[in-house]
Formats: sequence, C-alpha cells, structure tokens
Amino acid sequence: MSDRRLDGAALREWAHTAVGDLIACTDEINRLNVFPVADADTGTNMLFTMRSALAEADSSAPAPADVAAVATALSRGALHGARGNSGVILSQILRGVADVTASAATDTRGELGDIDAPLIGAALRHAVGLVVSSMGGDVVPGTIVSVLQAAATAAEDAAADGAALATAVAAAADAAVIALDRTPQQLAVLADAGVVDAGGRGLVVLLDALSSTIAGYAPVRPVYEAQAGHAAAAPAAAPPPLQFEVMYQLAGCGAERVGALRDKLEGLGDSVAIAAACADGGHSVHVHTDDAGAAVEAGLGFGTLSRIQISALNAGASGVAPGSWARDRAVLAVVDGDGAENLFAGEGAAVLRRDADPDLAISAQQLVRALVDTGAAQVMVLPNGYVAAEELVAGCTAAIGWGIDVVPLPTGSMVQGLAALAVHEADRLAVDDGYTMAAAAGATRYGSVRVATEDALTWVGPCRRGDGLGIAGDEVLVVRHDVTAAGRGLIDLLLGVGGELVTILIGEELDGDKAEEVAALLGEHVRRHHLGTELVSYLTRHRGDALIIGVE
Repeated sequence: MSDRRLDGAALREWAHTAVGDLIACTDEINRLNVFPVADADTGTNMLFTMRSALAEADSSAPAPADVAAVATALSRGALHGARGNSGVILSQILRGVADVTASAATDTRGELGDIDAPLIGAALRHAVGLVVSSMGGDVVPGTIVSVLQAAATAAEDAAADGAALATAVAAAADAAVIALDRTPQQLAVLADAGVVDAGGRGLVVLLDALSSTIAGYAPVRPVYEAQAGHAAAAPAAAPPPLQFEVMYQLAGCGAERVGALRDKLEGLGDSVAIAAACADGGHSVHVHTDDAGAAVEAGLGFGTLSRIQISALNAGASGVAPGSWARDRAVLAVVDGDGAENLFAGEGAAVLRRDADPDLAISAQQLVRALVDTGAAQVMVLPNGYVAAEELVAGCTAAIGWGIDVVPLPTGSMVQGLAALAVHEADRLAVDDGYTMAAAAGATRYGSVRVATEDALTWVGPCRRGDGLGIAGDEVLVVRHDVTAAGRGLIDLLLGVGGELVTILIGEELDGDKAEEVAALLGEHVRRHHLGTELVSYLTRHRGDALIIGVE
C-alpha cells in the first residue's frame, strides 16, 4: 500500500475528491435520511458544507500552503457554509483536523510538514468531543457520532501499533462501515425504516475519499437502500415534524453564555447544535422549531447574527430530494493567461487555467474538478482549443455521471469563447442557450499571429526567423517582416467576406509598451481600411501566439 504524505496539497486534493464523491452519493444518502427528521437532505447538506469548505481553502489558502493553513481554511469555510444538522457536525469534524494540526504546528515551531497516523487519530478523537459539545453533550447511539467514535478508535489503535498513515485511514474507514451497519440495531427509527444512518454513510464517503487521496484507491462500498418490507420514512405514529430549520452565524457570544442560549433554543424546538469556530470566536447555530422568529430573536439576545437561513422542514415530504447545486447554470471557460482569466471571469464565467507547462493539455480529471467547482446543475463548457477531444468527452461524460448537465460548445479559440459568452443567458432553456452560444462561436472566424522561430518554406513563400506569420486553419497564410504587419495582413484576410467586430487578444510575448503599440497600429489600420468595423483588444498574456484575432 502506497502512503502519500498528507500535506497541504494532499489535504486540498482530499477536499476536491470528497466533494466529487458526495455528489455521486448525495441521492443515496438523502434516501437514508429519517433521523432526526425525514426530510431527505442529509447528503445535500453535507455536499453544500463540504463545497463551502473547499471554496474557502481555494480562496484563502492558495497553493502552495502548509497543511495547518489549509485545514484552518476548510474548517472556517465549513462553519460559515454549514447546511443543516449534518453540515454543522461536518464543520466540527473539519475543525478537529484544524485544531490538531494548528497545535502540532505550534509545537514544531510552525514546521509541521504533514499529518501522520497519530495526528489523524488525534484529529478524529478531538472531532468526537467537538461534535458532542456542539449538541450539548447529548449523544444518541446509532448516529454519525457512533460511526465517528468507531473511526477515531480504529485510527488511534493503528497509530499506536506503528501503522503508516494509509493503513490508519483504511482502518478508520473500515471501522466506520462496521459501525454504520450496526446503527439500525441502536436506533429504532432506523430499524423501522430499514436503513442505516444517513450522516454515518456520509462520513464513510469522506473517509474513503481520504483513503483514495493517500493510498491511491478506496474500497468499493455497497449502495445502502431501505430493506424490503420496511417503510422509507419515519413511522406513521410519529409526532408531526417541526416546521422550520433555522440556522445562523452568531458573533460576540462568549463561551460562558452558550449554555443559556442552548436552553432557550431547546425550549423552542429540538436538534439544537451550537458549534464554535476554531479561530474567530463565532458560533454556528442550528435548531428545528415551529417558531422561526423566536429562534432568531433568541440569538439576538446573545450577540450579532449573520447568514440567517430559514428552511421548511417538510420540503422533502414529497420524496424528491432538494437540489444539491448552488445555482442552476454556469459557463466554464478554459483559458490561458492572467489577463484572459480576468476577462472571462469579469464576464461571469467560471475559469479553468491551463497548466504552467504550455505543453501539458487540460486533463479529463482537471475538467471534472472544474465542473464540480462551479456549483451549477448545468454547465456550458468553452474549451477554447485547450482541451483535446478525448479529454473533453471523458471529462464531460464523468461529470454527467455525477448528475451535472454538461453542454460542451465548439469553441476552438478564446475569441470564439468570448463571442459565445456574450450571448449567454442563464434564464433561457439550456438547449436554446447552447444553440445560441454555439451559433455565435461558429460565426466567429479566427486566426493567430506567431513569430517564426526558424527559416522555413510556407504555403505562401519562404519565411525567415523573426518574421510574423499569420495563421488560419493551421496553415500559414501571411508572412510579413514583423508581428504588426502580419496582423494587418491576417485582419484583411479575415474581413475579406465581411465583419463588424475585430477582437484581438495580445499574448505575453508583446507585454508592456509593445502591446499598446501593436494594438494602436492595428486599430488605426482597421479604421482606415475597413470603415464601419469596430476593433477591441485585450492584453490576455496567453502563451504561444503573439496575437489571437477573431472577426464577427
């Protein structure tokens, strides 16, 4: 068994894998959800919470970052984005990792390189205490807490025996599965419905994702469903569920006052959870109640509230799981260059940057990760010539298998991507939006200008090293003495059959004053020789081509 280090990069990789695996298992987990309320949202809530954790890590702890910094960011993001009771519990598990790594980093004078087997055991054990504390010390056997306790014990035992990290994580995951299978024997409502605990199933997904990150593979688990002969919901004789789930962030409440707030909330409902942040002193508050206003007012007496969320608990009564996406539709653009990233992001697109090595193409795995990170149920993909066909098909197929409706568009260049993005309307039907965007891309003719690296013979005659080459359709159609002259010639060719707008993207080769000079000279050429045609230019700093030119 391989044993990859669990450093900052690997911990971030685990978070990405966990989000993807939760997407794949969300429906399964939701169908198991009968406790404490049969509202079919445990998987959705864990997914939203984990996605919030990942977003915080990507934004506040950019790579490279040490493991303690990434763990703290994951914990902070989970707490601020926690959804539902299961989300609050997940935030405390991540806080357990953050607290233990932060303490270890202090002990090693900030030189903690990675998390080893003893640390993972300590983190899981600390998480148990945090989860129990967030619920006021009341532990119901047969829930995610039972599964977490079993995982922590197994990891500690493996570490005590000198096991490597991969072995300790695998032991924790296997112990969690055994504890999960026992949950119906511990909790009557689970036995009546013929299911295992939904939160415990979600925890197994997270532990298996960690095994996959560390060891390179994870065991195949059975799909957990309601057993034949059992109802798929709580018994009919159960009292009617409370109406609302109330959540908010609370600042300014000292630890000594949390007990009083808990007492007030328990007088208003049940499933009370108050989780403390690992650093900023705030709390995440959760309660099920019939009086949402009173639950909010209770918090106002103890501090400042933010991120108030009130949800109807009977939303899942129809048996249809709530959506597991933060928005309906997004556009994902594959780009190269800082300027291009800012340009497409400014137009509302999610962005996937090319690798630092221009010879490395975007992989299917990178594409899937970017699709997941959009948080959208439908994604229009602009490959812009940077994704090989086989990788595009493989990545989109995998994402579709996870429930994302992916529409890849035929954009062969970033100028075609900009044309497609300009007509995107998220409120249209996906098929209409995709057709309109594809039509705009197809109506954009494009080419590029490069600098010749050696003397050669082209279709239009010889070129010398340093000449500007105008290229369209993979063929050299223009040879001039420099980039600007080649740009003029290529624009004339592209406008030969008409056009209203010329878009020029300027690469890193012409950065600085040279970029401004070339843009000005080409703009003057269009104004003089192509009346009525508009020209816009952007410094995208892409690699390879000195210029990318599009005509619409």
